[in-house]
Amino acid sequence: MADEAGMDLVEVAPMARPPVCRIMDYGKFKYEEQRAAREARKKQHQVQIKEVKMRPGIEDHDFEFKMRHAKRFLEEGNKVKLTMMFRGRQMAHPEIGREVLVRVADELEDLGKVESNPKMEGRSMTMILVPNK
Repeated sequence: MADEAGMDLVEVAPMARPPVCRIMDYGKFKYEEQRAAREARKKQHQVQIKEVKMRPGIEDHDFEFKMRHAKRFLEEGNKVKLTMMFRGRQMAHPEIGREVLVRVADELEDLGKVESNPKMEGRSMTMILVPNK
C-alpha cells in the first residue's frame, strides 16, 4: 500500500502489541521534526548571572542607580549576584556591607528572592537573588 501511494512505511510504536506502523513521507516527517526542535531552541531563555558590585560606604544616589540595574536584571529573568567589595580598614566591619546587602534584598523582595545569603569570600561578600516565577 505504501509503494502504491509513493510513501514510506514507518514503524511508530515498535513495543506495542501489535506493533504500530504508519504510511507517511518519512523525509517530510524528519524535516518537520527538525524544524519544531529549532523553533523550541529559539524560544527558550538562558538564565544568566548578572553581577552588581558595590562598596560598604555607598551613597544613596549610587545605591538607587545600582538598584535600578538589579531590578532590570530580575525583570529580564536573570539571576543577580550582588558583590560587596571591601578595601583596607573596611575589612574590620563586614557588618556594614551585610546591612547594605540586606537592604537590597528587602527592596527587591517583590521581584526576587534570596538564593544564597551574604557570605564572605576573601575581600568580598556575595549574595545571589533569583527572580520570582
